[in-house]
Amino acid sequence: MKRALVTRPAGEAQRWVSALQRQGWQAEALPLIEIAPAADPQPLRQARARLGDYDALMFVSAPAVEQFLADRPWAGTGQRADAVDAQAAPPPDAWPRCWAPGPATARALLAAGVPPERIDQPAAAAEQFDSESLWQVVGPQVGAGHRLLIVRGQSDGVAVSPAGNGRDWLASQCREQGGRIDWCVAYRRRAPAWSASQRALAQAASQDGTVWLLSSSEALDHLAALLPGFDWSRARALATHPRIAQAAARLGFGLVQTSRPALDDMLLHLESMA
Repeated sequence: MKRALVTRPAGEAQRWVSALQRQGWQAEALPLIEIAPAADPQPLRQARARLGDYDALMFVSAPAVEQFLADRPWAGTGQRADAVDAQAAPPPDAWPRCWAPGPATARALLAAGVPPERIDQPAAAAEQFDSESLWQVVGPQVGAGHRLLIVRGQSDGVAVSPAGNGRDWLASQCREQGGRIDWCVAYRRRAPAWSASQRALAQAASQDGTVWLLSSSEALDHLAALLPGFDWSRARALATHPRIAQAAARLGFGLVQTSRPALDDMLLHLESMA
């Protein structure tokens, strides 16, 4: 039996589980990151009220989109004074550019009502879906005076930093070209609280040939804390980025391979591991 364990946050995990099951995999979700609202909602409200101040918004993930755009923040901003329905989204040309590092974030933007022509994301054939690939697409937009808001998450127990979480490189590129950067924490990432059955599932999946699908180095930190001192030498993993693969190897996973993060590519790679 082909077995896989999807460790993405719950919102995206089920989509992957369903796709795997359609391909004949016995797949289950075991999220290693839990998404929660921002600890202090006031900065989030303030950023929402200033959408018109920015040339572009960068959303680091689908949860960043879902939390930032959850309450139709454009309503009442004055961007569409002639609108009969105050909850109606602004017309396409009133939106700032919306930057997405990968397809999951782009799907969330579309679901939130962002016009597709205002969304920038890496090319479908990009080797990785990350800030570096995104910059190849959006770099030409940035010049002197360009205003960018980076909407991100924050890990519980980590102080808010003006440098953000893992987006330093893209912010540096913007600044080098004369851009100005603001940051907004839209949600928190935290370790899940496992039930006894989830703990048993993780332990069994480390021994029985299950392939762990890993898409976050932080998730592996949570896994190490949830099962301290556990022997991972028989565990198998497919990671969506070389840095995540390195983190899995450091934890002790016996077999770690890397795939492009596109779901179709991962499905093909999984077949080679079955």
